Amino acid sequence: MSDPWDGPRGQATRSRTSPVPRQRDAEPGAERPTDGRVASASASRSASRARGGHGARSRPTSRAGRALRIGGIGLALLALGATGAGWWVYQHLNGNINSVSLDGKGGTEKADAFGRTPINILVIGSDGRTSSEDCRLGGGCAQTGVQTQTSSNADVEMVVHISADRSNATVMSIPRDTMTRVPACADAKTGRSTAAYYGQINSALQFGPACQVATVHQLTGIPIDHFVKLDFAGVVRMSDAVGGVSVCVSDNVYDTYSHLKLAKGAHTLKGVAALEFVRSRHGFGDGSDLGRTGTQHLFLSAVMRKLKSAGTLTDPTAVYGLADAATKALTVDDALGSVKKLVGLALDVNKVPARRMAFTTMPTAPDPANRDRVVVGAGAKALFAAVAGDRSLTTGSGGKSATAAPSAKATAAAPAVPASRIAVTVENGTTITGRASAVATALTGQGFSPATTTRNAPAPATSTTLTYGAGQEAEARTAAEALGLPASQLRQGTGRGLTLVVGGDWPSGTTYPDNSPPAAADSGTAVPNAHAQTADQARSCAPVSPYKTVSLDGIPMTPSQAYAAARGVPDSDA
Repeated sequence: MSDPWDGPRGQATRSRTSPVPRQRDAEPGAERPTDGRVASASASRSASRARGGHGARSRPTSRAGRALRIGGIGLALLALGATGAGWWVYQHLNGNINSVSLDGKGGTEKADAFGRTPINILVIGSDGRTSSEDCRLGGGCAQTGVQTQTSSNADVEMVVHISADRSNATVMSIPRDTMTRVPACADAKTGRSTAAYYGQINSALQFGPACQVATVHQLTGIPIDHFVKLDFAGVVRMSDAVGGVSVCVSDNVYDTYSHLKLAKGAHTLKGVAALEFVRSRHGFGDGSDLGRTGTQHLFLSAVMRKLKSAGTLTDPTAVYGLADAATKALTVDDALGSVKKLVGLALDVNKVPARRMAFTTMPTAPDPANRDRVVVGAGAKALFAAVAGDRSLTTGSGGKSATAAPSAKATAAAPAVPASRIAVTVENGTTITGRASAVATALTGQGFSPATTTRNAPAPATSTTLTYGAGQEAEARTAAEALGLPASQLRQGTGRGLTLVVGGDWPSGTTYPDNSPPAAADSGTAVPNAHAQTADQARSCAPVSPYKTVSLDGIPMTPSQAYAAARGVPDSDA
């Protein structure tokens, strides 16, 4: 199905191989934006649509609800966390939520050394027109009518990572036109199934949310605990319920595709005007989906700042309106399928300061087989590893962090004592049978003395320690280096010889796990081209495109030129 507002379905994120996007000819003498989307109607027809009121003027696309859908989950979760209404309200909101089993397809998060577990949520913005309201907002239903859920694509995908200690969060956007392997999937709800195939990542949603989760997990290696899927019917109501969202644009802008028209400077956008802002691709950046992602991040940052500072969550009427609208729009996994569970998640989200909320976009490169598609680019694996490893992209003060520091393993000079002359007594201080034997075998396998022995520790041990006698520090460092044991685990004792007590912090393997606090990744160098920013950047303005990415009366022009030419079209926030 074609999307009348944003070009044919599947038209893609532009591959940025030159400083200025190449314009494609629509017909002799007429230029088109690089991504091949159909140009807008004439100014008079645009104005006619625009003047019919917001409902008539703006027919948002399947992409329209992108940032607002994501903003919607933030609104919903925080609102639910604050609501204190009675049992009826609880039951009413609980009844609004639709839940689907994830079937364990997203992997499992691992707890840190203190038993705390990170949270990873895949936030999905569906393009389905499954109601008359969705059709009105999304367009594209004139001939097909209300569609079934099986036609939906995931035109928004954001991995929301909340750290194990709840001190920081990362929101990573995955461009919808990324080409990847989709695993074999079957949707228990609809009965649709597929063999594994290579295709556009957003197509996996056609086989159920669990399939979309499995696809993202397979691409990134990031465990995905939960998903939240939103349509765009309730999103407009939520943007109104929060009282509008403050945004800023760097110049006059008129995107003739999304109908966003704003003068340079700050604005407060509600409802359809907010949709026009977050769906605008041709108005900002280089006129591509990648540029639009950064604009969406600015919008979401503004949403979070407002929720945290404007007293929204202390207003019972606003709280209920947000919660009611949001839960009606939500489909979640079973583990989030109640108000109580969403409240818990809301409290976790609310613990993260705005300055520690980092927004990024997966780095991409042009797909060699199709210039209208993208593939994983340089730096993406570093970003995936940072998220999967629970490493923050910000420092404690909220600034971009320095390059990750090396692990705190023992870094002594070359050992002065050969391993063959060192015997170690290995004691099992865990409740796991065979731990001492496994570590001792690893030592002798590396050339340590066959006199190495094992036994049970006299008492359970929480931490692993290596105790050495007087004058045996060099031997201890040799053993520690072989085992990957940090220097901080070494102790000088009163007896002779080396005694290694394997504690509860080393439950498996023959190399000591690095349980040191995760180092921060550098959002400027470790994840290049990821458009990293934090939620407290209140003065950031969306950069209006300097290229001829829009068209008015068939004439290609910049969004600022279009603003000047369309004097009869009122601004979106008028």
